Amino acid sequence: MDKKKFYEIENLEWLDSLEYIIQNEDSERVRELLSLLQAKAQEHGIHSAIAGHTPDINSIPVADEIPFAGNMEIEQRLKSLVRWNAMAMVVRANLESEGIGGHISTYASATTLFEVGFNHFFKGESNGQEADIIYFQGHAAPGIYARSFLEGRITEEALKNFRQELREGGGLSSYPHPRLMPGYWQFPTVSMGLAPMLAIYQARFNKYMEDRGLKKESHQKIWAFLGDGEMDEPESMGALTVASREELDNLIFVVNCNLQRLDGPVRGNGKIIQELESAFRGAGWNVIKVIWGKEWDPLLKKDQSGELVKAMNETPDGQFQKYVVSSGDYIRKDFFGKSKKLLKLVQNYSDEQLQNLKRGGHDPVKVFNAYKAALESKGKPTVILAQTIKGYGLGEAGEGRNITHQQKKLNEEELLDFRNRFHIPLSDKKAKSAPFYKPSEDSEEIRYLKKRRDELGGFLPMRNEDAEALKAPDNKIYKELLEGSGDREYATTMAMVQLMSKLLADKNIGKHIVPIVPDESRTFGMDALFRQVGIYAHTGQNYEPVDRDSLLYYKEAKDGAILEEGISEAGCMSSFIAAGTAYSVLKTNMVPIYIFYSMFGFQRVGDFIWAAADARARGS
Repeated sequence: MDKKKFYEIENLEWLDSLEYIIQNEDSERVRELLSLLQAKAQEHGIHSAIAGHTPDINSIPVADEIPFAGNMEIEQRLKSLVRWNAMAMVVRANLESEGIGGHISTYASATTLFEVGFNHFFKGESNGQEADIIYFQGHAAPGIYARSFLEGRITEEALKNFRQELREGGGLSSYPHPRLMPGYWQFPTVSMGLAPMLAIYQARFNKYMEDRGLKKESHQKIWAFLGDGEMDEPESMGALTVASREELDNLIFVVNCNLQRLDGPVRGNGKIIQELESAFRGAGWNVIKVIWGKEWDPLLKKDQSGELVKAMNETPDGQFQKYVVSSGDYIRKDFFGKSKKLLKLVQNYSDEQLQNLKRGGHDPVKVFNAYKAALESKGKPTVILAQTIKGYGLGEAGEGRNITHQQKKLNEEELLDFRNRFHIPLSDKKAKSAPFYKPSEDSEEIRYLKKRRDELGGFLPMRNEDAEALKAPDNKIYKELLEGSGDREYATTMAMVQLMSKLLADKNIGKHIVPIVPDESRTFGMDALFRQVGIYAHTGQNYEPVDRDSLLYYKEAKDGAILEEGISEAGCMSSFIAAGTAYSVLKTNMVPIYIFYSMFGFQRVGDFIWAAADARARGS
């Protein structure tokens, strides 16, 4: 027997043994055995080549999936309508004003990710229920506007003024800008990399508010929709361990892995989902992968030898992008032609069926189950890594192609192809002019759309500004500072710390003061505040500090007021924005005070300062 054949038999024996344990023991036992095997290998200096990530398949097995909760047929029609109007908005704007810009392909890839959320998961504000906090991917704004158009929240005239940003006449801002659309957008997100960090610190600030008794505990979730190319930004990954350390199970990242950034593949020679899984899993997050649609399930079930999973693991993203624009015959030869066993798996599949093997991010059942699992995760944040196709539905106009991100226009033939693919009820003549389309108010689609949002608590996005005004502090707290110190010099830093100490003790405003500082509290003479109000730590202080017997000992507390962010000016600014927008996001006025060394405070935070202004943050 040759070595290759022997290895195949040996592999099957190991897999059969593992299958027996899976069928007869619980998942904890399976993990225990795998851990023992890994430990034994490491004793001999053999380390796993794929440490940190799992095979390139969906995290949720088919056997564990629950049925889709909605009407799939109606939701498919709604998705198609939103897609059409989002596309029409950008195409019309660029036909009327050459070079005005806008993006078609991002939302085209993320439609299912958003629509499953809007129809089943994103909670609005009603009957005392707190609305979910959602950071919408900036380039996906046309799709969010298109949905609001169907909901009756945005007029057709406003869609015609996309990117016009008119103060009067219903213009729509190019991206999520709360200052330009103050009753609609909550957060500015298009400066890539800011949303991930802002979402993390918002989730942490929500816990801070709960732990200090300023907010009721709730099931409110913070969702951040991000792009896989966006994750290259340092800020995108810079605070992942903050989320796990603070046990932010109220936080869900959804990374739309369409495998392409602006000019080409995100990881042409690698696998971005596997890379991100390693980073998030290593940082302590719960990771859910949604890679393959239901069309792959029968093939994976028949794959007893593991050949299909091996091919999935080894095929780089750049080649999977090639398959998007290739014939079924090419896919058969190039992907399944890697071995005779793979070819046998698809011997009864037509070329058309091979072309229709979908990505998981376009499968509503897979996405629904991922979101459900994310909501049920306890004690840690969750990231959903969903594979999609950039420009999904654009066909020859740019689906899966390197030019897709820059796509702004479609010619008449491409518009007709789009209409046909998504069954938009428009004649050839009308479709060629890319008109907006909305069914009647009593249509099945619109009634379903509104009913789902009504049951979830109302429309989103939505920005409120009706927080109760704070009572002014007692004027007595300023008396000593206003009188001065006579001939003795009075350092401004000392005066600031004394004022803050008095504000924190004030009966009217004290609990609303949020001191924010990087790792320099002692430098500023803020030591006394450690004992007075404590440094916020969600789990409290689980150790005895070395200076416990001193007057100014280091004190962490579950109800601490100080947010000491370590050596992270970006983290401080993110907390500042979370506190400074609490009047809108949490309906509670807070007063953030960020203290920093002037030579360090503006490091790497220019965009965060812009975001604070755009989000209409308050504080000092």
